[in-house]
Amino acid sequence: MEKTRPLAGLAAIVFAIGFNIPYAILAVTYDYPDILRRPASEALEKFAAGGAGLVLTWHAFAFAALLFVPLAVALALTQKRVREKPALAVGAAVAGALAGLAQAMGLWRWVFVVPGLAQAHRDPQTNDTSKLAAEQTFSLINQYGGVAIGEHMGQLLTALFVVLLCGLQWNEGRRITASIGFVTAAAIAVGTNEGVAIAIGQSGEAFAMATIVGFLGLTIWLLATGIGLLPRQPIAQ
Repeated sequence: MEKTRPLAGLAAIVFAIGFNIPYAILAVTYDYPDILRRPASEALEKFAAGGAGLVLTWHAFAFAALLFVPLAVALALTQKRVREKPALAVGAAVAGALAGLAQAMGLWRWVFVVPGLAQAHRDPQTNDTSKLAAEQTFSLINQYGGVAIGEHMGQLLTALFVVLLCGLQWNEGRRITASIGFVTAAAIAVGTNEGVAIAIGQSGEAFAMATIVGFLGLTIWLLATGIGLLPRQPIAQ
């Protein structure tokens, strides 16, 4: 066994749990992701009311996404995998690294762009025209930084990473873990169509549910992947 395997396994387990912590906090404190489907004025008012704590939670969420970059590389580029299946190994590493970067870039809009818009929108001296401009800017930033980069591109790359790594796992005989991953990747990929559906005037609710299922599956798959890399204790005879 390679010495780095247990460390990569532990990292996968910690990431699977840790990534969900800021998400859960945002769900409670900011009604995320449902808040994104409400009027921009409501989202900005609620964001301004959240103060520094809400901004720092978004910062932690984005930083967690960025940590997916070294995790993906560590999981994909083992000596054995690079030697036996170099295309799958390198492809998985690249896809995972790009996925982490895309999702972090999308999430950091909440740290470096939205706070200024929220404060300007909440300022009692801001006139209605300026408030409307803040709301329109917020919507545009969400559509590009959130939907296009973070959700669409980021999730597609995440699905690709999972598929490629599952191909390696399947080849290594870890069929149950790989099967969980394949289903997960399919759900995440389907979920990316939410933004497309909304763009053409259709409901994106079914795709939103697929995304939730996909990221729940991603948590389970990462846990299974991590546990599979931990050293097994011999059974006493």
